[in-house]
Amino acid sequence: MNFEKNLTDMPIEDFRASGKELIDWIADYLQQIEKYPPLSKVKSGEIYSRIPTEPPTKGEDIEKVLSDIDKILIDGITHWNHPGFMAYFNSTSSMPGILAEMLSAAFNANGMLWKTSPAFTELEKAMMNWLRQMVGLPENYWGIIYDTASTSSMHAIASAREQLNLGIRESGMTGRNDLPKLRLYCSEHAHSSIEKGAVTLGIGLNGVKKISADDSFRMIPEKLEQAIKDDLTNNIKPFCVVATVGTTSTTSVDPVKEIAAICERYNLWLHIDAAYAGVTAMIPEMKWITNGWERADSLVINPHKWMFTPMDLSIYFTRKPDILKRAFSLIPEYLKTQVDDEVENLMDYGIQLGRRFRSLKLWFIIRYFGVDGLAERIKAHIELAQEFAKWVDDEKDFERMAPVPFSTVCFRYNPGNLSEDELNRVNEMLLEKINQSGKIFLSHTKLDGKFTIRLTIGSIRHERKHIVNAWEVIKSIARR
Repeated sequence: MNFEKNLTDMPIEDFRASGKELIDWIADYLQQIEKYPPLSKVKSGEIYSRIPTEPPTKGEDIEKVLSDIDKILIDGITHWNHPGFMAYFNSTSSMPGILAEMLSAAFNANGMLWKTSPAFTELEKAMMNWLRQMVGLPENYWGIIYDTASTSSMHAIASAREQLNLGIRESGMTGRNDLPKLRLYCSEHAHSSIEKGAVTLGIGLNGVKKISADDSFRMIPEKLEQAIKDDLTNNIKPFCVVATVGTTSTTSVDPVKEIAAICERYNLWLHIDAAYAGVTAMIPEMKWITNGWERADSLVINPHKWMFTPMDLSIYFTRKPDILKRAFSLIPEYLKTQVDDEVENLMDYGIQLGRRFRSLKLWFIIRYFGVDGLAERIKAHIELAQEFAKWVDDEKDFERMAPVPFSTVCFRYNPGNLSEDELNRVNEMLLEKINQSGKIFLSHTKLDGKFTIRLTIGSIRHERKHIVNAWEVIKSIARR
């Protein structure tokens, strides 16, 4: 065997040069991003066909790899950082966050144990304390970072199940005759991740009861309590309620205070899904959304949705970390350390063992922009949404379909003299034409069976001119 071969990493000089080249590419990309259509126009399989079917036997120059970003990948990118991207909840990454992501990759720290990188665990603890203060949660809330709200909410449901003390951790749920049927409650407008969490944890889709909403798409507390009473009468065990602050379709806010009172009355775990809208609590005028938060058992907020944090970063707060730990802690011999009784090992608080150094992104972003800077940017988005909503209200051929508490506007084109089925077809066609324009990208929902177009403002690159342009694109295509 030839031991003289160079089997080390890329030469450091090449790394410096390529790193600078990549930073320049990223800077140019962000500066010139509007030259691309926000929504990729490639056909299925087109990008795959550009990639060799077999891996290279010999290594290639990194310059060739970088050049293939433009030759192979860029056409298939839907540009979430594009100011014309106004679909879904338009996650955007800020430059400080991008720098932090690079540093995280350089450290390559795995924060499963305190010992495996003390700075990892302790910075995460500090950032959870910062975020807790920023949104106004009491000191008795403990926080941890997961990847997405789907994961955070799943951990909430698992904690609610563990709180029942039914021995599910030890004995599971299959083959047992001593377990009652469990019931989880959420609004008919709750995110699908709640149902996925129920599926994952053995509650099943039939174990989720969706509660009717009012005309403003908020869960009706009286309907919730009646559902709980009905289940108790039928020997079904209620165990968890999910309230939403900022629903996916309309960004409606469930009446948390009233729901919390019901949960306390029946000893149910209350989880709040504030993945999208939770960050607005740092704005003084938006503190109303936190009414009742201090009574929740757990809460999720996603900085990657509206705090300019690169994907992915979801924050899970709970008043009961001991129950979360009881549900998931499992320490094999090879992971035991002499300081386990003195420190917090984050692997004990979830399904993940390996954990990425996500808190670096919060550290960079909060320090660079400051709490006031973040709040001002988010507040500006809310004001732009209010202005857009007024344009819709004032335009005779359009109608708004829901209130606008945050920065998402639900509307449709309605020129009159059309049936609901015809309106649905017209608006579906309109959305398709808008997204084909290459200028903006919007998404949709259905409200009471009505096809509804959604426009969300939340990009760090959104300026008023982009919202004005979007409205002109929508109107011109609608009338064309």
